[in-house]
Amino acid sequence: MWILLGVAIAVIAIVAYDLVQREHAILRNFPVIGHFRYIFEAVGPELRQYIVTSNNEEKPFSRDERRWVYASAKKENNYFGFGTDHDLETSPNYLIIRHSAFPLPSPKSGDDAYSETYALPAAKILGGARGRAKAFRPDSVVNISAMSFGSLSARAVDAMNRGAALAGCLHNTGEGGIAPHHDHGGALIWQIGSGYFGCRAADGGFDMSRFMETVDRHDVRAIEIKLSQGAKPGMGGVLPAAKVTPEISAIRGIPLGKDCVSPSLHSAFRDEDELLDFVEKLADATGLPVGIKSAVGETAFWTRLAHQMDATERGVDFVTVDGGEGGTGAAPLVFADHVALPFKIAFAEVYRVFKEASLAEKILFIGSGRLGFPESSLFAFALGCDMVNVAREAMLAVGCIQAQRCHTGHCPTGVATQSAWLMRGLDVHSKGARLANYLVTLRKEILLLSRACGHPHPSFVTTSQLDIIDDRLRTKSVREHFGYQEGWGLPASADLDEIRKIMKNPIL
Repeated sequence: MWILLGVAIAVIAIVAYDLVQREHAILRNFPVIGHFRYIFEAVGPELRQYIVTSNNEEKPFSRDERRWVYASAKKENNYFGFGTDHDLETSPNYLIIRHSAFPLPSPKSGDDAYSETYALPAAKILGGARGRAKAFRPDSVVNISAMSFGSLSARAVDAMNRGAALAGCLHNTGEGGIAPHHDHGGALIWQIGSGYFGCRAADGGFDMSRFMETVDRHDVRAIEIKLSQGAKPGMGGVLPAAKVTPEISAIRGIPLGKDCVSPSLHSAFRDEDELLDFVEKLADATGLPVGIKSAVGETAFWTRLAHQMDATERGVDFVTVDGGEGGTGAAPLVFADHVALPFKIAFAEVYRVFKEASLAEKILFIGSGRLGFPESSLFAFALGCDMVNVAREAMLAVGCIQAQRCHTGHCPTGVATQSAWLMRGLDVHSKGARLANYLVTLRKEILLLSRACGHPHPSFVTTSQLDIIDDRLRTKSVREHFGYQEGWGLPASADLDEIRKIMKNPIL
Protein backbone atom coordinates (compact mmCIF):
# COMPACT_ATOMS: atom_id res chain seq x y z
CA MET A 1 0.00 0.00 0.00
CA TRP A 2 2.80 2.38 0.86
CA ILE A 3 4.42 1.51 -2.47
CA LEU A 4 1.22 2.32 -4.34
CA LEU A 5 0.88 5.58 -2.44
CA GLY A 6 4.45 6.47 -3.29
CA VAL A 7 3.87 5.73 -6.96
CA ALA A 8 0.71 7.85 -6.95
CA ILE A 9 2.53 10.78 -5.33
CA ALA A 10 5.36 10.45 -7.85
CA VAL A 11 2.92 10.46 -10.77
CA ILE A 12 1.10 13.51 -9.35
CA ALA A 13 4.44 15.29 -8.94
CA ILE A 14 5.41 14.51 -12.52
CA VAL A 15 2.04 15.76 -13.77
CA ALA A 16 2.42 18.99 -11.81
CA TYR A 17 5.95 19.53 -13.09
CA ASP A 18 4.98 18.76 -16.69
CA LEU A 19 2.08 21.23 -16.60
CA VAL A 20 4.12 24.17 -15.26
CA GLN A 21 7.44 23.64 -17.09
CA ARG A 22 7.91 25.65 -20.33
CA GLU A 23 10.73 23.74 -21.97
CA HIS A 24 8.76 20.98 -23.74
CA ALA A 25 5.37 21.51 -25.38
CA ILE A 26 4.76 17.74 -25.59
CA LEU A 27 5.03 17.36 -21.79
CA ARG A 28 2.77 20.35 -21.08
CA ASN A 29 0.10 18.98 -23.39
CA PHE A 30 0.53 15.30 -22.49
CA PRO A 31 1.85 14.96 -18.91
CA VAL A 32 3.57 11.67 -18.03
CA ILE A 33 2.70 10.02 -21.37
CA GLY A 34 4.82 12.57 -23.20
CA HIS A 35 7.94 11.24 -21.48
CA PHE A 36 7.69 8.07 -23.54
CA ARG A 37 8.45 10.10 -26.65
CA TYR A 38 11.79 11.18 -25.22
CA ILE A 39 12.53 7.68 -23.92
CA PHE A 40 11.92 6.17 -27.36
CA GLU A 41 13.96 8.93 -28.95
CA ALA A 42 16.84 8.23 -26.57
CA VAL A 43 16.97 4.51 -27.30
CA GLY A 44 16.15 4.96 -30.98
CA PRO A 45 19.73 4.53 -32.30
CA GLU A 46 20.07 1.17 -30.55
CA LEU A 47 16.64 -0.06 -31.68
CA ARG A 48 17.22 1.03 -35.27
CA GLN A 49 20.13 -1.41 -35.55
CA TYR A 50 17.47 -4.14 -35.74
CA ILE A 51 14.09 -2.57 -36.54
CA VAL A 52 12.32 0.51 -37.93
CA THR A 53 14.08 2.86 -40.38
CA SER A 54 17.59 4.12 -40.93
CA ASN A 55 18.72 7.65 -40.14
CA ASN A 56 18.20 8.76 -43.74
CA GLU A 57 15.00 7.04 -44.85
CA GLU A 58 12.21 9.16 -43.40
CA LYS A 59 10.56 11.92 -45.45
CA PRO A 60 10.23 14.82 -45.86
CA PHE A 61 12.98 15.21 -43.26
CA SER A 62 15.16 12.34 -42.16
CA ARG A 63 15.98 11.58 -38.56
CA ASP A 64 19.50 12.95 -39.05
CA GLU A 65 18.14 16.20 -40.48
CA ARG A 66 15.66 16.65 -37.65
CA ARG A 67 18.31 15.84 -35.09
CA TRP A 68 20.61 18.48 -36.59
CA VAL A 69 17.86 21.12 -36.42
CA TYR A 70 16.90 20.21 -32.84
CA ALA A 71 20.49 20.20 -31.61
CA SER A 72 21.24 23.50 -33.35
CA ALA A 73 18.10 25.10 -31.91
CA LYS A 74 19.01 23.97 -28.38
CA LYS A 75 22.68 24.97 -28.77
CA GLU A 76 23.67 21.37 -28.16
CA ASN A 77 26.38 19.38 -29.91
CA ASN A 78 25.16 19.00 -33.51
CA TYR A 79 28.11 16.93 -34.66
CA PHE A 80 27.71 13.32 -35.83
CA GLY A 81 30.12 10.54 -34.97
CA PHE A 82 31.71 7.62 -36.81
CA GLY A 83 31.51 9.06 -40.32
CA THR A 84 28.71 9.44 -42.83
CA ASP A 85 25.97 6.83 -43.10
CA HIS A 86 25.26 7.83 -46.71
CA ASP A 87 26.53 5.54 -49.44
CA LEU A 88 28.41 8.17 -51.44
CA GLU A 89 29.26 5.81 -54.30
CA THR A 90 25.80 4.48 -55.09
CA SER A 91 23.45 7.29 -54.05
CA PRO A 92 21.99 8.92 -57.19
CA ASN A 93 22.02 12.72 -57.50
CA TYR A 94 24.33 13.07 -54.53
CA LEU A 95 25.86 16.51 -53.93
CA ILE A 96 29.62 16.83 -53.51
CA ILE A 97 31.18 20.19 -52.58
CA ARG A 98 34.66 20.69 -54.05
CA HIS A 99 36.54 22.50 -51.30
CA SER A 100 39.61 24.65 -51.89
CA ALA A 101 43.14 23.55 -51.09
CA PHE A 102 43.57 26.98 -49.50
CA PRO A 103 40.36 27.72 -47.58
CA LEU A 104 39.69 31.02 -45.85
CA PRO A 105 39.66 31.29 -42.04
CA SER A 106 36.25 31.92 -40.55
CA PRO A 107 35.64 35.24 -38.75
CA LYS A 108 35.02 35.14 -35.02
CA SER A 109 32.10 36.73 -33.22
CA GLY A 110 32.91 40.40 -32.67
CA ASP A 111 35.04 40.76 -35.82
CA ASP A 112 34.02 43.38 -38.38
CA ALA A 113 33.55 40.57 -40.86
CA TYR A 114 31.23 38.51 -38.69
CA SER A 115 27.88 40.24 -39.23
CA GLU A 116 28.72 41.47 -42.71
CA THR A 117 29.26 37.96 -43.97
CA TYR A 118 25.70 37.05 -43.06
CA ALA A 119 24.20 40.03 -44.85
CA LEU A 120 23.69 40.44 -48.56
CA PRO A 121 26.63 41.78 -50.57
CA ALA A 122 26.59 45.56 -50.11
CA ALA A 123 25.60 46.32 -53.70
CA LYS A 124 22.50 44.12 -53.37
CA ILE A 125 19.84 46.55 -52.19
CA LEU A 126 16.29 45.26 -52.13
CA GLY A 127 14.39 47.75 -54.27
CA GLY A 128 17.53 49.71 -55.12
CA ALA A 129 17.57 48.95 -58.86
CA ARG A 130 14.17 50.61 -59.29
CA GLY A 131 14.75 53.41 -56.84
CA ARG A 132 12.11 52.47 -54.30
CA ALA A 133 11.92 55.07 -51.56
CA LYS A 134 12.22 52.45 -48.82
CA ALA A 135 14.83 50.22 -50.48
CA PHE A 136 17.09 48.48 -47.97
CA ARG A 137 19.90 45.98 -47.60
CA PRO A 138 18.67 42.88 -45.70
CA ASP A 139 20.82 41.93 -42.73
CA SER A 140 20.49 38.19 -43.21
CA VAL A 141 20.80 35.89 -46.20
CA VAL A 142 18.57 33.38 -44.37
CA ASN A 143 15.00 34.40 -43.54
CA ILE A 144 11.69 32.87 -42.43
CA SER A 145 9.47 31.75 -45.28
CA ALA A 146 5.75 32.33 -45.76
CA MET A 147 3.60 30.59 -43.14
CA SER A 148 0.21 32.09 -42.33
CA PHE A 149 -1.39 32.77 -38.99
CA GLY A 150 -4.26 30.33 -39.24
CA SER A 151 -2.20 27.52 -40.63
CA LEU A 152 0.14 28.13 -37.69
CA SER A 153 -1.02 28.88 -34.18
CA ALA A 154 -0.80 32.30 -32.59
CA ARG A 155 2.01 31.12 -30.33
CA ALA A 156 3.98 29.64 -33.21
CA VAL A 157 3.75 32.91 -35.15
CA ASP A 158 4.67 34.84 -32.00
CA ALA A 159 7.72 32.63 -31.39
CA MET A 160 8.83 32.92 -35.00
CA ASN A 161 8.63 36.70 -34.99
CA ARG A 162 10.61 36.85 -31.75
CA GLY A 163 13.17 34.49 -33.26
CA ALA A 164 13.40 36.65 -36.37
CA ALA A 165 14.09 39.70 -34.21
CA LEU A 166 16.80 37.90 -32.25
CA ALA A 167 18.47 36.57 -35.41
CA GLY A 168 18.10 39.84 -37.35
CA CYS A 169 16.22 38.25 -40.21
CA LEU A 170 13.00 38.92 -42.10
CA HIS A 171 9.70 37.18 -41.31
CA ASN A 172 7.34 36.47 -44.21
CA THR A 173 3.74 36.61 -43.01
CA GLY A 174 2.26 34.12 -45.46
CA GLU A 175 -0.98 34.98 -47.22
CA GLY A 176 -3.13 35.00 -44.05
CA GLY A 177 -2.61 38.68 -43.27
CA ILE A 178 -0.75 40.42 -40.46
CA ALA A 179 -1.76 39.59 -36.90
CA PRO A 180 -0.75 41.13 -33.55
CA HIS A 181 1.39 38.03 -33.14
CA HIS A 182 3.67 39.38 -35.90
CA ASP A 183 4.51 42.46 -33.83
CA HIS A 184 7.34 41.28 -31.58
CA GLY A 185 10.32 42.95 -33.20
CA GLY A 186 10.80 40.92 -36.37
CA ALA A 187 10.66 42.93 -39.60
CA LEU A 188 8.02 41.68 -42.03
CA ILE A 189 7.62 40.79 -45.64
CA TRP A 190 3.86 40.95 -46.11
CA GLN A 191 2.65 38.31 -48.52
CA ILE A 192 -0.54 39.08 -50.43
CA GLY A 193 -2.33 36.13 -51.98
CA SER A 194 -5.43 35.88 -54.11
CA GLY A 195 -7.65 36.17 -51.02
CA TYR A 196 -6.19 39.62 -50.21
CA PHE A 197 -6.37 38.97 -46.47
CA GLY A 198 -5.59 42.18 -44.60
CA CYS A 199 -6.46 44.23 -47.68
CA ARG A 200 -9.71 42.55 -48.64
CA ALA A 201 -12.78 44.33 -49.95
CA ALA A 202 -16.32 43.19 -49.14
CA ASP A 203 -16.54 41.40 -52.49
CA GLY A 204 -13.28 39.53 -51.88
CA GLY A 205 -11.19 41.76 -54.13
CA PHE A 206 -8.28 44.08 -53.36
CA ASP A 207 -8.95 47.15 -51.19
CA MET A 208 -6.27 49.84 -51.49
CA SER A 209 -7.36 51.78 -48.40
CA ARG A 210 -7.21 48.68 -46.18
CA PHE A 211 -3.85 47.82 -47.73
CA MET A 212 -2.42 51.22 -46.77
CA GLU A 213 -3.89 51.01 -43.24
CA THR A 214 -2.20 47.64 -42.69
CA VAL A 215 1.16 48.84 -43.99
CA ASP A 216 1.02 51.91 -41.74
CA ARG A 217 0.29 49.83 -38.62
CA HIS A 218 3.10 47.29 -38.93
CA ASP A 219 6.84 47.06 -39.58
CA VAL A 220 6.49 46.00 -43.21
CA ARG A 221 9.73 46.13 -45.20
CA ALA A 222 8.57 44.60 -48.48
CA ILE A 223 5.48 43.25 -50.23
CA GLU A 224 5.38 39.79 -51.81
CA ILE A 225 2.59 38.95 -54.25
CA LYS A 226 1.93 35.23 -54.11
CA LEU A 227 1.12 33.69 -57.48
CA SER A 228 1.50 30.09 -56.31
CA GLN A 229 3.41 27.90 -53.86
CA GLY A 230 5.37 24.72 -54.33
CA ALA A 231 3.16 22.32 -52.37
CA LYS A 232 -0.07 23.13 -54.20
CA PRO A 233 0.71 25.17 -57.32
CA GLY A 234 -2.25 26.23 -59.40
CA MET A 235 -4.52 26.09 -56.33
CA GLY A 236 -5.64 28.66 -53.83
CA GLY A 237 -5.09 28.24 -50.12
CA VAL A 238 -7.51 26.39 -47.86
CA LEU A 239 -8.04 27.01 -44.14
CA PRO A 240 -10.58 24.54 -42.69
CA ALA A 241 -13.54 25.98 -40.79
CA ALA A 242 -12.23 24.43 -37.56
CA LYS A 243 -9.21 26.73 -37.75
CA VAL A 244 -11.21 29.90 -38.48
CA THR A 245 -11.34 31.46 -35.01
CA PRO A 246 -12.99 34.86 -34.31
CA GLU A 247 -9.53 36.47 -34.36
CA ILE A 248 -8.63 34.94 -37.72
CA SER A 249 -12.05 35.85 -39.09
CA ALA A 250 -11.48 39.50 -38.14
CA ILE A 251 -7.91 39.66 -39.48
CA ARG A 252 -8.76 38.01 -42.79
CA GLY A 253 -12.17 39.61 -43.23
CA ILE A 254 -13.91 36.26 -43.75
CA PRO A 255 -17.02 34.57 -42.27
CA LEU A 256 -16.64 32.70 -39.00
CA GLY A 257 -17.17 28.94 -39.03
CA LYS A 258 -16.72 28.41 -42.76
CA ASP A 259 -13.83 27.02 -44.77
CA CYS A 260 -11.60 29.84 -45.99
CA VAL A 261 -10.77 29.10 -49.62
CA SER A 262 -8.56 31.44 -51.65
CA PRO A 263 -9.22 31.47 -55.38
CA SER A 264 -6.54 30.08 -57.67
CA LEU A 265 -6.42 33.37 -59.64
CA HIS A 266 -5.92 36.97 -58.60
CA SER A 267 -8.75 39.36 -59.41
CA ALA A 268 -6.48 42.44 -59.33
CA PHE A 269 -4.63 41.33 -62.49
CA ARG A 270 -4.98 38.71 -65.21
CA ASP A 271 -1.74 38.77 -67.19
CA GLU A 272 1.89 39.86 -66.96
CA ASP A 273 1.14 43.41 -68.09
CA GLU A 274 -1.53 43.93 -65.44
CA LEU A 275 0.67 42.23 -62.84
CA LEU A 276 3.41 44.79 -63.40
CA ASP A 277 0.87 47.60 -63.20
CA PHE A 278 -0.26 46.20 -59.84
CA VAL A 279 3.35 45.92 -58.63
CA GLU A 280 4.07 49.54 -59.51
CA LYS A 281 0.79 50.67 -57.94
CA LEU A 282 1.76 49.12 -54.59
CA ALA A 283 5.35 50.36 -54.80
CA ASP A 284 4.30 53.92 -55.65
CA ALA A 285 1.78 54.02 -52.81
CA THR A 286 4.15 52.71 -50.14
CA GLY A 287 7.71 53.22 -51.38
CA LEU A 288 8.33 49.57 -50.46
CA PRO A 289 10.07 46.97 -52.62
CA VAL A 290 7.50 44.67 -54.25
CA GLY A 291 8.16 41.17 -55.57
CA ILE A 292 6.44 37.96 -56.54
CA LYS A 293 6.50 34.38 -55.30
CA SER A 294 5.76 31.44 -57.53
CA ALA A 295 6.29 27.77 -58.08
CA VAL A 296 7.44 27.06 -61.63
CA GLY A 297 5.36 25.30 -64.23
CA GLU A 298 5.22 26.82 -67.69
CA THR A 299 8.31 28.85 -68.58
CA ALA A 300 6.44 31.03 -71.06
CA PHE A 301 5.12 33.17 -68.19
CA TRP A 302 8.65 34.07 -67.11
CA THR A 303 9.68 34.86 -70.68
CA ARG A 304 6.69 37.17 -71.14
CA LEU A 305 7.32 38.80 -67.77
CA ALA A 306 10.97 39.45 -68.63
CA HIS A 307 9.92 40.88 -72.01
CA GLN A 308 7.45 43.26 -70.35
CA MET A 309 10.09 44.40 -67.85
CA ASP A 310 12.65 44.91 -70.59
CA ALA A 311 10.25 46.86 -72.80
CA THR A 312 8.87 49.16 -70.09
CA GLU A 313 10.01 50.98 -66.97
CA ARG A 314 8.05 48.60 -64.75
CA GLY A 315 9.44 45.62 -62.87
CA VAL A 316 9.48 43.45 -59.77
CA ASP A 317 12.15 44.07 -57.16
CA PHE A 318 12.53 40.43 -56.17
CA VAL A 319 11.47 36.98 -57.28
CA THR A 320 10.91 34.13 -54.82
CA VAL A 321 11.11 30.76 -56.54
CA ASP A 322 9.40 27.99 -54.59
CA GLY A 323 10.25 24.38 -55.36
CA GLY A 324 7.65 21.69 -55.85
CA GLU A 325 9.03 19.95 -52.75
CA GLY A 326 7.84 22.86 -50.62
CA GLY A 327 5.50 22.11 -47.75
CA THR A 328 2.07 23.17 -46.57
CA GLY A 329 -0.44 22.29 -43.90
CA ALA A 330 -2.64 20.45 -46.39
CA ALA A 331 -2.68 19.73 -50.11
CA PRO A 332 -4.04 17.09 -52.49
CA LEU A 333 -1.45 14.34 -52.77
CA VAL A 334 -1.18 14.60 -56.54
CA PHE A 335 -0.39 18.33 -56.34
CA ALA A 336 2.18 17.84 -53.60
CA ASP A 337 3.83 14.98 -55.51
CA HIS A 338 3.56 15.85 -59.20
CA VAL A 339 2.79 19.51 -59.92
CA ALA A 340 5.57 22.13 -60.30
CA LEU A 341 9.29 21.66 -60.81
CA PRO A 342 11.61 20.89 -57.91
CA PHE A 343 13.59 23.89 -56.70
CA LYS A 344 16.93 23.29 -58.40
CA ILE A 345 15.43 22.86 -61.87
CA ALA A 346 12.82 25.58 -61.32
CA PHE A 347 15.28 28.20 -60.16
CA ALA A 348 17.75 27.49 -62.95
CA GLU A 349 15.01 27.97 -65.56
CA VAL A 350 13.83 31.26 -64.08
CA TYR A 351 17.35 32.58 -63.57
CA ARG A 352 18.28 31.73 -67.17
CA VAL A 353 15.32 33.73 -68.51
CA PHE A 354 16.27 36.89 -66.60
CA LYS A 355 20.00 36.46 -67.20
CA GLU A 356 19.56 36.16 -70.95
CA ALA A 357 17.34 39.26 -70.86
CA SER A 358 20.09 41.16 -68.96
CA LEU A 359 17.71 41.69 -66.04
CA ALA A 360 19.20 39.40 -63.40
CA GLU A 361 21.30 42.18 -61.83
CA LYS A 362 18.16 44.28 -61.32
CA ILE A 363 16.37 41.58 -59.32
CA LEU A 364 17.01 40.05 -55.93
CA PHE A 365 16.44 36.29 -56.10
CA ILE A 366 15.08 34.31 -53.15
CA GLY A 367 14.89 30.52 -52.99
CA SER A 368 12.56 28.33 -50.93
CA GLY A 369 11.69 24.64 -50.74
CA ARG A 370 13.67 22.45 -48.30
CA LEU A 371 16.67 24.79 -48.27
CA GLY A 372 17.09 24.95 -44.50
CA PHE A 373 20.29 22.89 -44.41
CA PRO A 374 23.80 24.20 -45.14
CA GLU A 375 24.48 22.16 -48.29
CA SER A 376 21.04 22.91 -49.78
CA SER A 377 21.43 26.62 -49.11
CA LEU A 378 24.91 26.65 -50.64
CA PHE A 379 23.51 24.97 -53.75
CA ALA A 380 20.88 27.72 -53.99
CA PHE A 381 23.46 30.49 -53.62
CA ALA A 382 25.63 28.93 -56.32
CA LEU A 383 22.65 28.87 -58.70
CA GLY A 384 22.15 32.61 -58.16
CA CYS A 385 20.00 33.07 -55.07
CA ASP A 386 20.70 36.16 -53.00
CA MET A 387 18.69 34.87 -50.03
CA VAL A 388 17.01 31.66 -48.92
CA ASN A 389 13.81 31.18 -46.93
CA VAL A 390 13.14 28.39 -44.45
CA ALA A 391 9.68 27.19 -43.36
CA ARG A 392 9.32 23.61 -42.12
CA GLU A 393 12.84 23.70 -40.70
CA ALA A 394 11.75 26.77 -38.70
CA MET A 395 8.73 24.79 -37.52
CA LEU A 396 11.05 22.02 -36.34
CA ALA A 397 13.11 24.59 -34.45
CA VAL A 398 10.05 25.76 -32.50
CA GLY A 399 9.00 22.25 -31.58
CA CYS A 400 7.44 20.45 -34.59
CA ILE A 401 8.10 16.68 -34.48
CA GLN A 402 6.96 15.92 -38.06
CA ALA A 403 3.77 14.29 -36.82
CA GLN A 404 2.25 15.24 -40.21
CA ARG A 405 -1.08 16.17 -38.65
CA CYS A 406 -1.03 19.80 -39.85
CA HIS A 407 -4.18 19.27 -41.91
CA THR A 408 -6.18 17.90 -38.97
CA GLY A 409 -5.87 20.79 -36.54
CA HIS A 410 -4.48 18.37 -33.93
CA CYS A 411 -0.76 19.18 -34.04
CA PRO A 412 0.55 17.67 -30.78
CA THR A 413 3.17 20.40 -30.25
CA GLY A 414 0.82 23.36 -30.73
CA VAL A 415 2.58 24.61 -33.86
CA ALA A 416 -0.02 23.97 -36.59
CA THR A 417 -3.30 24.14 -34.71
CA GLN A 418 -5.81 26.60 -33.31
CA SER A 419 -6.60 24.41 -30.29
CA ALA A 420 -6.08 26.48 -27.15
CA TRP A 421 -5.22 23.33 -25.21
CA LEU A 422 -2.56 22.14 -27.64
CA MET A 423 -0.94 25.52 -28.27
CA ARG A 424 -0.63 26.25 -24.55
CA GLY A 425 2.37 23.91 -24.45
CA LEU A 426 4.37 26.16 -26.77
CA ASP A 427 6.30 28.76 -24.79
CA VAL A 428 6.97 31.70 -27.12
CA HIS A 429 10.12 32.95 -25.37
CA SER A 430 12.06 29.68 -25.24
CA LYS A 431 10.91 28.61 -28.71
CA GLY A 432 11.73 32.02 -30.18
CA ALA A 433 15.24 31.71 -28.78
CA ARG A 434 15.56 28.22 -30.21
CA LEU A 435 14.53 29.44 -33.65
CA ALA A 436 17.14 32.19 -33.47
CA ASN A 437 19.77 29.61 -32.46
CA TYR A 438 18.87 27.47 -35.47
CA LEU A 439 19.00 30.42 -37.89
CA VAL A 440 22.36 31.59 -36.54
CA THR A 441 23.78 28.05 -36.73
CA LEU A 442 22.53 27.62 -40.30
CA ARG A 443 24.18 30.88 -41.36
CA LYS A 444 27.37 29.91 -39.56
CA GLU A 445 27.60 26.54 -41.30
CA ILE A 446 26.80 28.06 -44.70
CA LEU A 447 29.69 30.42 -44.04
CA LEU A 448 31.94 27.52 -43.04
CA LEU A 449 31.15 25.81 -46.35
CA SER A 450 31.72 28.92 -48.45
CA ARG A 451 35.05 29.60 -46.75
CA ALA A 452 36.07 25.98 -47.20
CA CYS A 453 35.54 26.67 -50.90
CA GLY A 454 37.80 29.73 -50.67
CA HIS A 455 35.12 32.43 -50.71
CA PRO A 456 34.25 35.11 -48.12
CA HIS A 457 30.53 34.90 -48.81
CA PRO A 458 28.19 32.13 -50.07
CA SER A 459 27.10 34.29 -53.01
CA PHE A 460 30.54 33.79 -54.58
CA VAL A 461 30.57 29.98 -54.57
CA THR A 462 30.38 28.90 -58.21
CA THR A 463 28.40 26.14 -59.90
CA SER A 464 31.75 24.62 -60.95
CA GLN A 465 32.56 23.94 -57.29
CA LEU A 466 29.52 21.72 -56.79
CA ASP A 467 29.32 18.26 -58.33
CA ILE A 468 26.51 15.77 -58.68
CA ILE A 469 27.57 12.12 -58.39
CA ASP A 470 25.42 9.36 -59.84
CA ASP A 471 25.15 5.68 -58.95
CA ARG A 472 27.83 4.74 -61.50
CA LEU A 473 30.62 6.77 -59.90
CA ARG A 474 30.35 9.50 -62.51
CA THR A 475 30.36 13.15 -61.53
CA LYS A 476 29.22 16.23 -63.37
CA SER A 477 29.41 19.83 -62.16
CA VAL A 478 26.25 21.75 -61.40
CA ARG A 479 27.29 24.16 -64.14
CA GLU A 480 27.19 21.32 -66.68
CA HIS A 481 23.96 19.91 -65.31
CA PHE A 482 22.07 23.18 -65.63
CA GLY A 483 23.78 24.64 -68.68
CA TYR A 484 25.09 27.72 -66.89
CA GLN A 485 27.55 29.98 -68.66
CA GLU A 486 30.73 31.32 -67.09
CA GLY A 487 29.86 33.84 -64.37
CA TRP A 488 26.19 32.87 -64.09
CA GLY A 489 24.95 32.68 -60.52
CA LEU A 490 27.59 35.12 -59.27
CA PRO A 491 27.01 38.70 -58.11
CA ALA A 492 28.53 41.53 -60.09
CA SER A 493 32.25 42.07 -59.59
CA ALA A 494 31.44 45.36 -57.86
CA ASP A 495 29.69 43.40 -55.12
CA LEU A 496 32.81 41.38 -54.39
CA ASP A 497 34.96 44.53 -54.29
CA GLU A 498 32.50 46.17 -51.91
CA ILE A 499 32.25 43.25 -49.52
CA ARG A 500 36.05 43.04 -49.38
CA LYS A 501 36.20 46.68 -48.30
CA ILE A 502 33.51 46.27 -45.67
CA MET A 503 34.94 43.11 -44.19
CA LYS A 504 38.36 44.77 -43.70
CA ASN A 505 40.07 41.43 -43.98
CA PRO A 506 43.53 41.66 -45.60
CA ILE A 507 43.48 37.94 -46.40
CA LEU A 508 40.76 38.63 -48.95
